[in-house]
Amino acid sequence: MAERAGVHPGTASRALDPALPGRVTGQTKEKVERAARELGYTPDPAARSLRTRRSGSVGVVVPDLTNPVIPPIIRGIEEVLWSAGLACLLADTDNDVEREAAAIAELRARRCEGLIIATATRDSPTVAALNGADPPAVLVTRDIDAGSLPFVAADDAAGVRRAVGHLAELGHRHIAHVTGPPSLSTTMIRSRAFHDAMVEQQGAGAPAPVLHAEAFTICYAALAAAGLRCPEDMSIVGHNDMPLVDSVQPPLTTVAIPQRRIGTEAARLLLERLGGDAAPAPRVLLGTELIVRASTRRPKGPGGRPSAAQDGGEAVDSRTTSSGSS
Repeated sequence: MAERAGVHPGTASRALDPALPGRVTGQTKEKVERAARELGYTPDPAARSLRTRRSGSVGVVVPDLTNPVIPPIIRGIEEVLWSAGLACLLADTDNDVEREAAAIAELRARRCEGLIIATATRDSPTVAALNGADPPAVLVTRDIDAGSLPFVAADDAAGVRRAVGHLAELGHRHIAHVTGPPSLSTTMIRSRAFHDAMVEQQGAGAPAPVLHAEAFTICYAALAAAGLRCPEDMSIVGHNDMPLVDSVQPPLTTVAIPQRRIGTEAARLLLERLGGDAAPAPRVLLGTELIVRASTRRPKGPGGRPSAAQDGGEAVDSRTTSSGSS
């Protein structure tokens, strides 16, 4: 192929290596790529990895691919990494710490140049051990207690405060929060924010009941099973603006998070680390937006029933409920 393009073999190799942009002139690169197409040549990534000690790939570890929040994050990651000549190797841990440890070990064995991880739990020695280790790692959406790795997520605390504030403005007083398993950083952050928001709205000592679910799921069916209607009997606010929540009846009021941008920011941080950036690990919180739909309304007056809020796993009760998914 080098002979066909009329260049040195090393020049041909550099021209076809996406990890070495700008090493050859545009004209030379075009000649080499044309020769490669004419000869039907495709690079051998395994051979390149052995020669360069680089795999050209990044490992992405997620807790549950069926969670609708995850695919847009992955799309954002791929968008940035692909432009940088890096491919993604994806591992789903099913929220299991042993599978998480095995997945990370396998991705490191495959010489992934970096890792982007949505960890299974707050207490993850496997993830904590990546601090300062090779390859560099970035956390998304979920943090660890020993939070010393770069981290990108939506500002969940601000989102919960907006949800509670919205319900309080409508006149709801009895507000509860349905959240996920306590082993998740998302649960801890949102629960603390809910407590603080209730104190802010109603003063110290205000009741702020928090109910833990086994997983982040939607709660309209639970209301129907209890003989309650939304929003006539309970207002519901969700978290994450999951797909189709604007199509259910009633359309769900929710805290929207920038799902795809979480992925792009995480990939950007990882590229900075791969480029040698040794600055202290940044912690990036992206803004949220409250989208008001028909699942919240003013509570009924005396003699009427109270009201509540949710969208994928948490709740606010007036009964009002606030919910979310991670």
